[in-house]
Amino acid sequence: MHIVIIAGGAGSRLWPVSREAHPKPFIRMQDGYSLLQKTYLRGQAAAEVQSVTTVTNRELFFRTEDDYRELNPCQPLHYLLEPFGRNTAPAVAAAALELQQRYGEEALMLVLPADHLIQDETAFERAVATAAEAATDGQLVTFGIRPTHAETGFGYIEVGEGSHTTSGQALNVARFVEKPAREVAEAYLAGGRHLWNAGMFCFRVGTLLEELAAHAPALLGAVTATLEAAQNSEGEGHTVTQLCAEAFGAVADDSIDYALMEKSSRVAVVPCELGWSDIGSWQAMAELVEPDDAGNRVIGEAELENTRNCYIHSRSRLVAAVGVQDLVIVDTSDALLVAHKDQSQDVKKIVQRLKRNGSELHEHHVTVHRPWGTYTVLEEGERFKMKRIEVKPGASLSLQMHHHRSEHWIVVSGTAKVVNGEKEILLRTNESTYIPAGHKHRLENPGIIPLVMIEVQSGEYLGEDDIVRFEDVYGRCQ
Repeated sequence: MHIVIIAGGAGSRLWPVSREAHPKPFIRMQDGYSLLQKTYLRGQAAAEVQSVTTVTNRELFFRTEDDYRELNPCQPLHYLLEPFGRNTAPAVAAAALELQQRYGEEALMLVLPADHLIQDETAFERAVATAAEAATDGQLVTFGIRPTHAETGFGYIEVGEGSHTTSGQALNVARFVEKPAREVAEAYLAGGRHLWNAGMFCFRVGTLLEELAAHAPALLGAVTATLEAAQNSEGEGHTVTQLCAEAFGAVADDSIDYALMEKSSRVAVVPCELGWSDIGSWQAMAELVEPDDAGNRVIGEAELENTRNCYIHSRSRLVAAVGVQDLVIVDTSDALLVAHKDQSQDVKKIVQRLKRNGSELHEHHVTVHRPWGTYTVLEEGERFKMKRIEVKPGASLSLQMHHHRSEHWIVVSGTAKVVNGEKEILLRTNESTYIPAGHKHRLENPGIIPLVMIEVQSGEYLGEDDIVRFEDVYGRCQ
């Protein structure tokens, strides 16, 4: 089995925890694992895995790698890096073409979204075994979740006439159904022939490519051309395929359901009960937390008085609530969300507005992840900004220069190797250096512990785009 993890989407309905540069797959659950990590581990446990391919945005590559490194992966890791989103059909097609090149047409691929949660992993393993058997026989297999309520926010899969949604077998699919109205969803729940479409799939690579050639030839051709124009590289324990933006721009923006599954006659569904959630809103996130006697669900520290049926999420400071009910309260270091539970889906409208207004709050947290480590904005005002910078052992920033700002670096812990103009110096705890505007400079951690520094910027313009890179080990030079 070859696992294909699709890590796309911004998760805007889970703002302010989810941001464009820190989307839903990186959200940490209560057990300390991110959704991406839990997806990886789930795939490992469900089958004998030969390789793992992750399809994600190229800006998220190093963040994704950090999450995987924490798990000490033992299989080869392949990355397909997209310059921008093009939905699931191009992602799945590109992964299949790469698997065909590496492992042949008989390879089985298990496609998993990186941002779903499954609580019954034993049931998931059984479902994967059933799906693998059907896929080996030449079927395109999807997973259908037996509905527990009349949900209007999911697509549905209708099984063939005379079939019942019994677990442990692969059934013929009659049709895929769009998100239904309330009364239609209630009829589906009562009828027993409709399943929630979970967006997980199992294919034999050769079968998938044959069916794409028959039903979506233009898409398959465009993806093939994109891979031919891609840049390939190898790193420690992984290979990277970076898709060309110009070629990828010609690929249709389409889901695998629309492009193929709704058209093919070789589709089967495995009904299952997995404790599945796509965590599509704060209300869905709240349902994962055990309520207290007043129906309140809390992550973090909260003091509640005459408060009922609220979800409170705050990992950094105390939240106090008095005399309120049916609220979602999510607190982060730079943004606070207060919403009625019944309107938690509309958080995405706030994110859209922030984006239109040019606010960085839709994109970044106060702590921003970079390939070399992180930086946290501590304070900023007119003509100054203060950051806490943490550099991983052995990592280095680019050799760079700023036109409009000077910087003062102070080492808090660890050792810094600094290029400052024509000089190269070592700085230790409590030592510092000043870098004038226009000076080439580089910061490196030559040690075996994290390097922590305070950076004080001053100047007429302090935006992150005032940077000229001359050399960069992460390939970010323009």
